[in-house]
Amino acid sequence: MKRITQSCVALLFATFEALADGNSNFEVLTNLETGPGNVTATANGRIIMSQHQFYQPQYTVVEYKDQTLVPFPNKEMVAADSTAAIKLDSVLGIRSDSNGMVWMLDNGMRSGVVPKLVGWNTKTNKLQRLIYLPAPIAPKDAFVNDFALDLNHNHAFISDPAGGNNAGLIVVNLVTGAARRVLEGHASVIPENIDLIIDNSPIQVKTATGETVRPHIGVNPITEDLNNEWVYFGPMHGLSLYRIKTADLINESLSKTELAARVERYSDKPISDGISIDKDNNIYLGDLANNAIGVITPDRRYQQLAQCPRLSWVDSFSFGSNGQLYAVVNRLHRSAILNGGDDQSKPPYFLLKVKALAEGLPGR
Repeated sequence: MKRITQSCVALLFATFEALADGNSNFEVLTNLETGPGNVTATANGRIIMSQHQFYQPQYTVVEYKDQTLVPFPNKEMVAADSTAAIKLDSVLGIRSDSNGMVWMLDNGMRSGVVPKLVGWNTKTNKLQRLIYLPAPIAPKDAFVNDFALDLNHNHAFISDPAGGNNAGLIVVNLVTGAARRVLEGHASVIPENIDLIIDNSPIQVKTATGETVRPHIGVNPITEDLNNEWVYFGPMHGLSLYRIKTADLINESLSKTELAARVERYSDKPISDGISIDKDNNIYLGDLANNAIGVITPDRRYQQLAQCPRLSWVDSFSFGSNGQLYAVVNRLHRSAILNGGDDQSKPPYFLLKVKALAEGLPGR
């Protein structure tokens, strides 16, 4: 892998005027031969990535180390109470915490297995937590995708776009392993009737009957502020970002109606995938239709930080140990799955470093 440190505009135009328009707000840290899924960075500087299942990778999780990718974990995962090995199937969501745990959300879709949340302790190099998400917590059409971690309340909050109208959030107690499905079918999680069109081509999925349809995907982006007060989320195919107080989300005594009433619309947003947040509550996201990186500032206004042809489906923002903000480019709209069965997605894919407006929490 070749390390690249120039911004897109510097590479394409090499002019001072181009650099002045904001595209110097990111750099390509390295080229990738396989399409990445999500990225996280540990407090001690390790960079861990899932590899997107749409590209049928050999390893579903890898570590970027010495300018190359190595399988992660680097040893077989065995549950503490069992001699059976735990296999990772289709990890997308991945986060790390301040205790040295890397949490991996395995949707199980490649092999049709039960989704699970897996916690790997990087200090002991052992499997520490395994939480299964069976039906009806994760229904038959579940696509558990991304999540936010909250060690203050010992919970994880998972986004599941599912089939669209049954999209919802999954609230997981990391201590007991108990999980609840909440806000299913609520306006804040179901997709809006809008198409995603990138470079003049619509996202299309080929059905079992050979027809092509334009999918509308429900809740996907999700994050929590650094004070563990608000959880922010919204449908991928949606132009609104919502939030709810963490205390309400973990309050099991609230009825469905009461919980739904606690959701508030926060701001406008573009069609977007993964998001992250910094200490000043700037929310970073990929502006998919415009090949751009954007930010929602604390005044609840959206603006672009950078726009470039290289920013071709920017996904999964995550802060590192020294204030770095990482993201990936995976060109999912050119994959066979989202391009009507025609695979036009080619490497290089990218691991990015984004110039953040403020520092964030490593792993978030």
